[in-house]
Amino acid sequence: MLDAVTQFLIKGGVFMYPIILASVISLAVILERGIALRRGAVINPRLAEAIERLRYGHGPQAIEGYIGNLPWSKFENTEALQTKARAEVSKLERGIVILEIAVGVGPLLGLLGTVSGLIVIFGNVGDQSIASQGAAIARGISEALNSTVAGLSVAIPALIAYSIYMRRIEGYSIELESLCADLLAKLYTEASGEPTPPPLPAEARLGGQV
Repeated sequence: MLDAVTQFLIKGGVFMYPIILASVISLAVILERGIALRRGAVINPRLAEAIERLRYGHGPQAIEGYIGNLPWSKFENTEALQTKARAEVSKLERGIVILEIAVGVGPLLGLLGTVSGLIVIFGNVGDQSIASQGAAIARGISEALNSTVAGLSVAIPALIAYSIYMRRIEGYSIELESLCADLLAKLYTEASGEPTPPPLPAEARLGGQV
């Protein structure tokens, strides 16, 4: 099996080296992002549960250990949450661009290998005897097909991983936005169920003067 893979790579020509490099980098990014984009690593389950249990208008004692800017106004906290959300989304998307590049570069490198193989084929036609031309043509076809297969083998997994991870990031972004909106609404909304004091009589409002 190992010998067959080695022969496949050797017969693919010089463009197999950048294809191999692209495949190694893509695999590393796929594994790293797969670990980093786990839900538990992105959304703190205890904080999410605490926000869900928090009642409207009640003290934020349950989440004081998670946030340190409670004394700020609602506007200041809204701005801070939006800035933090943009930073978190940027952190989640780190490395994803490499997969996007691999999706485009893999087939192009395979195409270069194909063209290189065709050059080998046509470059040997007429320059050698009939017996040796067959071997040269076979070598050129092998280089063309092997490089094409290798390029697609890099692009297809990268495309699948890119699509999955981008959809996952989009879902996390929506969930984080919902949690932040829920938190702000509960922190800056008066508690329901509390009796509203009756309005003062006219005499009291006028200082006792009719």
